[in-house]
Amino acid sequence: MSAPFSDSRRLTGNNLYFDGPGAALEVPFKQVSGVVVDAALLQRWRDNIGRLRSTLGWADGALVVREHRTGASLAYAAPIDQLYTAAEANEWALYAALGLRAGDAPVDDESESPRPHAAYFDDEDALRQLCTLAQAEAKPALIALLEAAQAHGIPAHADDDDVSIGEGEHARAWPISALPDIDAVPWPALHAIPKAVVTGSNGKTTSVRLLAAMLRAHRLTPGYSSTDGLMVDGVCIDAGDYSGPVGARTVLRHPQVQAAVLETARGGLLRRGLVARDARVALVTNVSADHFGEYGIHTLDDIASVKLTVAKSLADDGVLVINADDPVLMRGAEALRADRRIACFALTLETARAAADGLACGVEGGRLLLADDDAMHDLGDVEEMPLTLRGSAGYNIANIAGAALAAFVLGIMPAEIAGVLARFGNDSRDNPGRLQQWRFGEDAHALRVLLDYAHNPEGLRGLLQVAQGQRGHGRLALILGQAGNRGDEDVRALADVAADARPDRVWLKDIGGEYLRGRPPGEIAAILFAALRARGIAAEALPVCLDEAEASREALAWARAGDTLVLPVHEPSARDAVVALLEQLRSDSWQPGQRLPEPPGP
Repeated sequence: MSAPFSDSRRLTGNNLYFDGPGAALEVPFKQVSGVVVDAALLQRWRDNIGRLRSTLGWADGALVVREHRTGASLAYAAPIDQLYTAAEANEWALYAALGLRAGDAPVDDESESPRPHAAYFDDEDALRQLCTLAQAEAKPALIALLEAAQAHGIPAHADDDDVSIGEGEHARAWPISALPDIDAVPWPALHAIPKAVVTGSNGKTTSVRLLAAMLRAHRLTPGYSSTDGLMVDGVCIDAGDYSGPVGARTVLRHPQVQAAVLETARGGLLRRGLVARDARVALVTNVSADHFGEYGIHTLDDIASVKLTVAKSLADDGVLVINADDPVLMRGAEALRADRRIACFALTLETARAAADGLACGVEGGRLLLADDDAMHDLGDVEEMPLTLRGSAGYNIANIAGAALAAFVLGIMPAEIAGVLARFGNDSRDNPGRLQQWRFGEDAHALRVLLDYAHNPEGLRGLLQVAQGQRGHGRLALILGQAGNRGDEDVRALADVAADARPDRVWLKDIGGEYLRGRPPGEIAAILFAALRARGIAAEALPVCLDEAEASREALAWARAGDTLVLPVHEPSARDAVVALLEQLRSDSWQPGQRLPEPPGP
């Protein structure tokens, strides 16, 4: 038999379900081992968690059943130093509720809990095993240290290997295996640093990079975590996707960092939860249809609830910054107004001010204005800000407005914010992989190339709108692919957005490496091919080149003067290769139709 749950995980911080650490299970609805997962079963699970807590001596706490279209999420609060046991115990509580015992063990196992698996034994044996596991895992010295940090009003961050007290340049860290005595901790030297938490479906990394640039303009050494890596004072200390808790903790422990910007993606929020608990500002850029079906998230309102979890990262006087042009996000944020000050940004200042609690940012008369109650700050001409491409990139105007608000909350002066907005994006190193632009040839007949990270239908739609606004007299072409963890319908939706732009050619690609997420190479390209053919695009206009960098080379070799190429490139090494090629072509004064330089050897 298969496991009666699709996912079992630890929650290491404030999360969608409750504040604090715990464990969660994803249980499919309908039938499991012939037993309907209904209200009676869910109540038995609750009762089992209560029995477990009593047996293990754990305090009562949050106990959440979140029912959704395809099942239920079962989550409960548990001690931070016993989360592996908590995950194991959650599985036992479900098995016992289903009446499963030894011999009913599933063939596959989605658990991250340790062995032996207590869920497969009779209740009394299982509870004895769980007691043994809890006693072995418990770390009373860690709990005492975390409680002492809380009493001193200093943030502390623990993981499997280390615990740190204070943050950035005011932090100290110790191995879990060699914790200090409480009296040996240099408490007066340990402090929090200013923090911003950034999430949203699109625009997160651009907003994070803008905020980091504004912090540098304010003469603070910024560190940030993002989908592209970890950066400290403009230097990459590690590449890769660090938009989850590991990235946040790494930045908050770095000895040079004086202020932190933490990109927080949907996956990290749902799998583990938040790291920060006293951020000054949390920014939510927008929500759009993406990742439906994972962890019981099926609607835009569900996605908004996940993204708005970042409000739980705020200090008591922290500010939540949200997009007033996003009605789903605004609807979800209404329930937070009683406890949080909400600042709003929008494409028009009027819309932003109508939705905000006194603090707003938007465009009026072609200028970006920031309103702080009755005080008005002029941040500059929108068309002169490089990221807006002369005002044509509406989604970057929104990103700029949101980042400006967050920076203002962090204490950055309006003049410093304006200075960054006037120059950020002039250098290709400012925002790599996000709406970068190259032109080859004379203006009237130039080949225009746009490179971006657009990874979902809404992001691609915005990118293609910019391309149409920049388009010359020639043809339009793009490369198109999707990560393997999207459903087939999500992939088809991406194809529909591409088809709406009426492209002359579309190169179909994979997003390689870990982005395949279990799909065989070429499967995504095949789905895209079928969807685009169904929209009337000829087969000969849909070449397949699974490697992103090579697909980009083929598109450049095909292009001629006046054409527009749209290159959504996602895998970091492929992006670096494409950017390097485009920079070389610009340096060599390459013209469309000329031979491309040979790619570098392996």
